[in-house]
Order: sequence, then C-alpha cells, then structure tokens
Amino acid sequence: MPQTRHAPTRDQTTTPTTTAPAPSMELSLEERLTLVTARMTLRLDEAAVAYEVNTAHIPTAPIDLTDVVTGPINTGAVPLPHLYPTPVAALLQRAHHRLLTGGWCSGALADEDGTRCMLGAIRAEARGDNGLEADAVAVLLDAIRRTFGNDVDSVPTFNDAHRSSRVPLRMVDQAAGLADARGL
Repeated sequence: MPQTRHAPTRDQTTTPTTTAPAPSMELSLEERLTLVTARMTLRLDEAAVAYEVNTAHIPTAPIDLTDVVTGPINTGAVPLPHLYPTPVAALLQRAHHRLLTGGWCSGALADEDGTRCMLGAIRAEARGDNGLEADAVAVLLDAIRRTFGNDVDSVPTFNDAHRSSRVPLRMVDQAAGLADARGL
C-alpha cells in the first residue's frame, strides 16, 4: 500500500522566520501611522524613479489638439465676419476667409481651380498695396515662428510643407489676432 506523506505542520518546518523583535514599548496609533506614511512615501519615490528610468528611452512628441479635434467642413457660403479695425489684421482676416471659402493649395500662389496658398490669398486681398502685404506677411511669419520655431524661413516654405489646409488656415487666423493685438 502506498504511503501518504502529510505536509509538515508549522512546528515541524525548518525555515526560519524573520520577524522584527517585539518593541519594548507599544507605539501609539499616530506613531504607527507616521511610520507607515514614511514607508509609503519612500516606496512611491522609488517607484517614480523606476518609472522615469524605464520610460526614458521612449520618444514622445507633444500633441496639438487643434489638429485632432475637428468640426464639420462647411461646404456652403460663409459670410465674412466682422473685420478687425486695424488694416493688417483686417487683411489677414480677409485672406483667411478667402482660403476658407475659395480653397487652399500648395506649390503655387494660385492654381487653375482658383485655390490659393497663404501668400497668394494675402496678395489677392492686399489689392496691390505692397506695404500692407509685406506687413501682413511679416506678422504671419512671426506667428508661424512663435508656434513652430525659428527654423521656418518663409511663409511659402511653411505653406508648401503641409498636405492639408488645417494648419495654414489656423496660422493665418492666429496672425490676424496677433496683428490686431499689436494695433497693426
């Protein structure tokens, strides 16, 4: 008949237990809570350092929510909103409206369909006023550099670097607000 072995009881085990010796005096509740808080703070700090070390190699880029959150595309005629009172801001606002209603393109000032790039819309809305056009382009370039850094060398280069109209239109709109804030 096969023999059955029973698991050893606690008294029969030979593994030593490591328990802290009983303190000679009893700790109060507040003292115990302070000790637990100190231990937990230490463990959380160690976990935070371990997380930073474990994730330091993962490249992350900031997310621009204006590119993620979109509204419906308006296919109907959009009325021109109330213009800014300053001439450069009003020009940029008209250029934005032209891009919004007439369409945006890259690689040319205007294409055969009538769509325009950022500079083409500004030039069309300036109606031959070269000084006003230059001021608007300067403010637009400044707005672009504020958002994308000083590596952008010109408005046409920035325009042609995009495949959709979302970012160029947003930058023209922001430049209109910047020009108005400057009183231009």
